[in-house]
Amino acid sequence: MQATVELVAEHGYEATTLADIAHRAGSARGLISYYFPGKRQLLQSAVHRLMHRTLEAALSREPRTRDGQELMARAIDAILGLAADKPVVMRAHMAHILQAEGFVQCPEQQRLAGLLRDTVVAYGSEDADSDYPMLRALLMGAVFAVLMPGAPMPLPRLRAELFRRYGLAWERGVPPGGEPPGGTSQAIVLQWPEDAK
Repeated sequence: MQATVELVAEHGYEATTLADIAHRAGSARGLISYYFPGKRQLLQSAVHRLMHRTLEAALSREPRTRDGQELMARAIDAILGLAADKPVVMRAHMAHILQAEGFVQCPEQQRLAGLLRDTVVAYGSEDADSDYPMLRALLMGAVFAVLMPGAPMPLPRLRAELFRRYGLAWERGVPPGGEPPGGTSQAIVLQWPEDAK
């Protein structure tokens, strides 16, 4: 999975072959095909693994906390950070999700989902089954907006919108530096919308 992420980042999805991945990983191509029916499934599992490991590291970094607002800020920053740090990989991932075959459900994706759901619970959600899919959708939309070829939105602006949505102070998580768009670092406190409950 690591070899897949590395090679797609270096050469793009189309130029990366299963043989290239096997060679980089020091594995037999047949072994990869045994576990993954194709390159698309391998990429999605690899990216879900990258996302859940990145998110897990962000949520558990020092200083450790159980503060739901800080955990939500770290989660948002971790996912937006991947869009900024690995644009080629994340663009390929998003493109495959939007294809007819859609979303690949795999153990890596389930780990990512568990971490995001736990974050929503720590944040104070009374209905995590509704609020988790909303967080996932908002993060996917923000990642898509960062990666839009020819018309990307600035990451700080998207971060500010997500932080406003969840009532988070700009200083939480890992701020990109400077003042938030609009010039204020004051949090706007929002409650879960009534229609989302």
